[in-house]
Amino acid sequence: MTVPANFNAAEYLLGQGRPDALAVVSPRRTLSYAELAAETHRVASGLRALGVRPEERVMFCMVDDVELLSGILGAMLIGAVAVPVSTMVTGLELGQVLADSRARVLCVSGEFSAQAAGALTGAPEVTDVVLDRADPAEFPAGVRTHRWPLTATDDVVASPTWEDSPALWLYTSGTTGQPKGAMHRHGSIRAVCATYASQVLGVSSSDRFLSVPKLFFAYGLGNSAFFPLSCGGTTLLEPARPTPGIIAARARADRPTLFFGVPTFYAALLASDVPDDSFSSVRYAVSAGEPLPSALFTRFRERFGVEILDGIGSTEALHIFLSNQPGAVRPGSTGIAVPGYSVEIRDEQGAVISEAGRPGELFVSGPSIATGYWARYETTKQVFQGPWLRTGDSYVRNSDGTYTCLGRFGDMLKAGGIWVSPAEVEERLLQHPAVAEVAVVAAPDEDGLDKPVACVVAAPSATVDAGELIEFCREGLAAFKRPRGVVEMAELPKTATGKIRRNVIREMVRESLRVPQPQS
Repeated sequence: MTVPANFNAAEYLLGQGRPDALAVVSPRRTLSYAELAAETHRVASGLRALGVRPEERVMFCMVDDVELLSGILGAMLIGAVAVPVSTMVTGLELGQVLADSRARVLCVSGEFSAQAAGALTGAPEVTDVVLDRADPAEFPAGVRTHRWPLTATDDVVASPTWEDSPALWLYTSGTTGQPKGAMHRHGSIRAVCATYASQVLGVSSSDRFLSVPKLFFAYGLGNSAFFPLSCGGTTLLEPARPTPGIIAARARADRPTLFFGVPTFYAALLASDVPDDSFSSVRYAVSAGEPLPSALFTRFRERFGVEILDGIGSTEALHIFLSNQPGAVRPGSTGIAVPGYSVEIRDEQGAVISEAGRPGELFVSGPSIATGYWARYETTKQVFQGPWLRTGDSYVRNSDGTYTCLGRFGDMLKAGGIWVSPAEVEERLLQHPAVAEVAVVAAPDEDGLDKPVACVVAAPSATVDAGELIEFCREGLAAFKRPRGVVEMAELPKTATGKIRRNVIREMVRESLRVPQPQS
């Protein structure tokens, strides 16, 4: 038996920058690479003193700051599995993922101590809670509490892990509902840095990275941890909930060269009054999470002077695997496969679709695909098929070789017996000056037949006129694709990572609206 060569992702990331180079800038602290390495080793030593063993899970419910970054790196450094989770969860939800992961150690920021205390009633295996700016008295008896920073007990050397050793779990609802832990290897972390970060973004030690998505999200973890550290660059961490004002102020003050967002946040920036030169230091902006409508691409470039590279990734793939390329953006598409990845479009029988223009389900293969879901045998078989990951996204290959997302399979709807892509209707509506955000969903008419309904957030100082918007769609789309109703909303419900919650919107619309019969 050949012994695998040692590789530890945390050791790799900490070793790429000059010791005196700037690694982290946050509102609370600024650290060089030498200081970040010392902080990480101290956390690693403290976790080991708590009895954390190789391949044991350590869960983090923390704000984006030095503590979370060094915690994730420290866990991986000693061969444990870092499990950052959403800070938007309730105590019940946190308890469910704690119990599922069987983590004994939970690290939590003071902002989320109430959720953590509530979570422990449903997670009896937790023995230790590490608190950053929180009162230990809030936690149940029988659980040992410790204050951050953890006390180092000895010098730590990197655990002799190898590329296939488990490094990271990320909980996701993914393609199939309930949260599940997508398991990632140490080697996957280096892979996303060597592919997307290096070959698409061309990252270097002079880059400064600012991300709206947080570190608990696969997209944000790459943006704010893996990518900047892999090239010796600087990560700009923001603990606060992102708003256009906060992010624009950070961009003006800290001068990022790479900016990462999601379509809903780009829409929010465009609807805000932040200065037009807020992103003047940015060479590329990146969008992922959902398809970026071409109207948002155009409006952002015209106002802020920055090109957005839209792409698609997933928690199961760790980061972006299909992306527009610098200088070769096709607005409204998600570009081409990132070097190192292969994509296929398959029909309902699983056959590969070779011709352009015919929609099907997107499959991807590449070096960062998760090894599966923790303790989800049947779901793992459905989603991970040999070297291929079944994404659950409906896609079409264009004649120029780029790919366009039509939405999630479950989001597609029929009008008059013909499939309609919500993304296509939304793209048209976003071209109207009265529309800031929009989600198109299906709602039943008087006969119980599903029809497209547009749920619209008005642009600042604009008035939503339903008839005008429907006619606007009729002029730019085939008649059957036009929405049959318009519902104005103050805001669209979104997930913690900024994705529109279409299932929630569908229920809201179904309960409040009966769509009139379409006029012939």
